[in-house]
Amino acid sequence: MVSLSPTNVAAQVNPEPPTALDIKLRRKSRWNAAIRYSLLIIVGFIMIYPLLWLIGASFKTNAEMFSSPWFWPKEPTVDGYIQGWKTSTPYTFATFFFNSMQIAIPKVIGTAISSTLVAYGFARFEFPGKKIVFAILIATLLLPDVVTRIPQYLLFRELGWLDTYLPLFVPQWFAWEAFFVFMLIQFLRAIPREMEEAARVDGATTLQTLIYVVVPMLLPALVSVCLFQFMWTMNDFLGPLIYISTVEKYPISLALKLSIDATEAFNWNSILAMTVLALTPSLIVFFLAQKSFIEGISSGGVKG
Repeated sequence: MVSLSPTNVAAQVNPEPPTALDIKLRRKSRWNAAIRYSLLIIVGFIMIYPLLWLIGASFKTNAEMFSSPWFWPKEPTVDGYIQGWKTSTPYTFATFFFNSMQIAIPKVIGTAISSTLVAYGFARFEFPGKKIVFAILIATLLLPDVVTRIPQYLLFRELGWLDTYLPLFVPQWFAWEAFFVFMLIQFLRAIPREMEEAARVDGATTLQTLIYVVVPMLLPALVSVCLFQFMWTMNDFLGPLIYISTVEKYPISLALKLSIDATEAFNWNSILAMTVLALTPSLIVFFLAQKSFIEGISSGGVKG
């Protein structure tokens, strides 16, 4: 038990009054904090205002939407969501959501598996021509996506894959995205090899070592890969526009464009309402995996 001396007790009972310099420094510190947080709040509000306006405008009428730049609706209505969900086609927006999931889910799974296998091979094994192959892989990061569109289209047309979802996710089953492979390699280089060597001493095969030892440690980076791929797939417009021609198979991105083309007088509140719904899956997935996503991004960037 700590005993207090009479001097300490007196100091606690009668603390020394702050000097004029202390008061001045405290006041200056409070003003600095107030200015700093005020600037952060103002800049943050400006950055998030387009999203707030989008959500608020989805509850406005068409007449009110462009009459005021303020995001809060005077007379909130869900008519935009009701009319937008029905669409101008025989299909509801649920059909387009389901179509998007048919593309996104196999694409995310294929990307995670194939990128892990390729990254593990580059990070852990030596083979002839490894440096050249890795240099080619990295060089593809600088290749504009539109350059390969025509050869891809001709290839998939010969395979009979047009107007199907296969061209949109099958390439990702073969580590098509070099960015994800590079990202996982950077993360793998930071993982010590001792645990893998111990697993092999215990009789584990290479595949078992990868699945039971490496993948659990690689999980934050894999979550980042899956999250990036999911958001990019949901936002992809050019890919479905090239390969999908049947309205029944349209994903969300094409369905939103269809809403604009279908009528001469745009129902902007319906379009914005469906845009809000289109953003919802990506936002839900991001907030559910936010912790692992940030950990994976920071680990891959710092440890590489």
